[in-house]
Amino acid sequence: MTSPATWDPQQYLRHAGHRTRPFLDLLARIPDPQAGGGEGLRIADIGCGAGNVTALLTARWPGAHVTGFDNSPQMLALAEREHAGPTPGGGRLDFRAGDAREWTPEEPYQLIVSNAAFQWVPGHADSFARWIDGLAPGGTFAFQVPGNVNAPSHTLLAEICAAPRWRDLLGEHAGTPVAVLDPADYLARLTDLGCVADVWETTYLQLLTGDDPVLDWIKGTTLRPILTALDGDEEAREEFLTTYRDRLRTAYPAGPHGTVFPFRRIFAVARKPA
Repeated sequence: MTSPATWDPQQYLRHAGHRTRPFLDLLARIPDPQAGGGEGLRIADIGCGAGNVTALLTARWPGAHVTGFDNSPQMLALAEREHAGPTPGGGRLDFRAGDAREWTPEEPYQLIVSNAAFQWVPGHADSFARWIDGLAPGGTFAFQVPGNVNAPSHTLLAEICAAPRWRDLLGEHAGTPVAVLDPADYLARLTDLGCVADVWETTYLQLLTGDDPVLDWIKGTTLRPILTALDGDEEAREEFLTTYRDRLRTAYPAGPHGTVFPFRRIFAVARKPA
């Protein structure tokens, strides 16, 4: 959400099924903020991206007013076009520009969620108090983040970016997201704020298909700042991608049914006292 990258919604959505599953697992653990279909329920999605996941909130609570916040004009444009408007259950879905580094709830929310956005926000846990203060009594704050910074997909990328060939060229764009805390740290932060918290982790063994599917996956997320930095230099872009692709092929060999891509995710659901 807060990366300086130019986002490509279509690239991101190429693996929409795998990307959506962790949010569905998170959603299943969120308690109903109120009885019924959510009439009058106010929900915020921090880092809503293309809006496809935000729309799932209106399926769970069809009478709710849901607002997605993101700082990518490209993502917001697609979200508005594909998902904004009245919902069949009498609710409403809309989208606004907003950055997690600065966003403060402007009204009481019964639910604040975030799906795979906080890894782009160093110090995001310092904002938990502000967001929980913005919940109505008994409200819920829930999020999930990637926890795979030590996986080959990230360590290989960091090694390439640190090489002299790329270090100066990429500058501040050379880093990969490392803002995620350990699950125990999230649990401590949330309980210290007076919440009843449920924190867990899951490693999905994603079976990806197609040519160089791990590279294709990462083009939609972690590689965005790097591809943005190399925009306009097609030769350098292709050289970088070729180097990274070759290392990914060794780390994640294709099998007879596809390429197995283990992906660790960290989840948290925190309930504010009523």
